[in-house]
Amino acid sequence: MPDVRLASPQGRWILLTTVLGSSMAMLDSTVVNVALPRIGRDLDADLAALQWTVNAYMVTLAGLILLGGSLGDRYGRRRIFVLGVVWFAAASLLCGIAPNPAVLIAARALQGIGGALLTPGSLALIQASFHPDDRSRAVGLWSGFGGIGAAVGPFLGGWLVTGPGWRWVFLLNVPLALLCVPVALRHVPESAGDRAHGRFDVLGAALGAVALALLTYALIEARSGSAAVPVTAVAGVAAAVAFVRVERHRPDPMLPPDVFASRQFTAVNLVTLCVYAAFGGFFFLTALQLQVVAGYSPLAAGTALLPTTALMLLFSSRSGALADRTGPRLPLTVGPLLCAAAMLLMLRVGKDADYPTDVLPALLVMGAGMVTLVAPLTATVLASVDAGRAGLASGINNAAARAAGLVAVAALPLLAGMGPEAYRSPDAFDAAFGRAMPMCAGVLVLGAAVAFALVRRPGPGCRRPECRTHGSVTAPPLEAGGRG
Repeated sequence: MPDVRLASPQGRWILLTTVLGSSMAMLDSTVVNVALPRIGRDLDADLAALQWTVNAYMVTLAGLILLGGSLGDRYGRRRIFVLGVVWFAAASLLCGIAPNPAVLIAARALQGIGGALLTPGSLALIQASFHPDDRSRAVGLWSGFGGIGAAVGPFLGGWLVTGPGWRWVFLLNVPLALLCVPVALRHVPESAGDRAHGRFDVLGAALGAVALALLTYALIEARSGSAAVPVTAVAGVAAAVAFVRVERHRPDPMLPPDVFASRQFTAVNLVTLCVYAAFGGFFFLTALQLQVVAGYSPLAAGTALLPTTALMLLFSSRSGALADRTGPRLPLTVGPLLCAAAMLLMLRVGKDADYPTDVLPALLVMGAGMVTLVAPLTATVLASVDAGRAGLASGINNAAARAAGLVAVAALPLLAGMGPEAYRSPDAFDAAFGRAMPMCAGVLVLGAAVAFALVRRPGPGCRRPECRTHGSVTAPPLEAGGRG
């Protein structure tokens, strides 16, 4: 039985290293959007290259995150966590010195692999190390510090871009890793899962990642008219079909089809796809809109986004408590509608936008919608399956959210009619942004309709602190353990 006490020096070291590790991946998910205009200018990159700067990371992370958790269960959570931190830092260094867009995009894909290794292990190490009496408080502190990191991320990214330069958005991970790894090796006990048998579903993970990559390529490059686009689109669909067939017939699948026998679980994941697709498109385009059209500096743009995650951090626990009383249907319907209203309010943000009257109201409504939505969504996912499959359910939900975000970043510029050089022209970008926000709002309304129609059975509330103290806008929190 794990017996480390939170008040002990070892307990504080464990908390520090897990917070550092998870913060590396979480910060990179939030700060890069703010840096995109400067990256595009310095590397002479077109809009497609900026989309790939975001999506190369998301493709490998979303495709491999379930496999990363299984590797930790098999070979030791500390070992895989440390490997992930080192891998992530090495890829970050390559991002920071990238001489051209192609190297940056390849390095971002490598970063996603590191993120898939370290992200599931961070929470799992806490749950496997601390004495049961201290575990809940330790997870609450870990989640709270992670939420603070997510809230500060856009501001930090803007400060780095405005000051030392955009490369430090990535290079900052190197000193964090140099602190994190020795502490982990010295103070964190090794642990493994109960399931140390069976085969890894490497084929399933590979097919999932390949399908995401090919479909994303087809969407991003569709405007180019290249003959490769229909070929990659067909190949992507074929890889997705093969993934489903493999998962249905393998004895130890990464994504067991029977988990979707729960109508509640299926419905909540459909809501997740709608919600996080809209969020992915919104935060990608808003960071550009504030700089390209409204004329904000990277620091001002990053600071402008603070209210959304700050509201989530401050009020998610109250939202979770309210959802315990009302059941999940109401917040999962109202939350997306509030976020849809926020995206329509963003249509007020144009040239020389005034922050208090044009930008802040939309971000406050967005924060209110996310507060209403995120904690009940996570709680409903975990309550919709047996307790022993909570980690699997959470991993699927987390991967679905990330996949939805990357598809949105790939598809939304195409649907909104953004050309390769749109982000260099304030008028062209503003017009496309005006078309994109109603599309995001429409996807959120669809998510609300799915929740209203299909989410019925109120489950028990989520008592896990990571459900309540959560500040990430890119994906729901990831519960550890119980995969498969």
